[in-house]
Amino acid sequence: MANKLVITLTRSLIGRTQSQLDTVKALGLRKINQTVEHDDNPAIRGMVNKVAHLVNVKEQ
Repeated sequence: MANKLVITLTRSLIGRTQSQLDTVKALGLRKINQTVEHDDNPAIRGMVNKVAHLVNVKEQ
């Protein structure tokens, strides 16, 4: 398992459910093509799985 996850928002948040908006905000993403880096743990993995259709993830 990787130590870090690099998460990039690739799709618009317009028309998404409040739950998905809150999850993306909790990941620290605000704008399309913005990238954040998080430690790889089950909580972050769960958030990424919830919005997998909106983000790209790279393992480092």
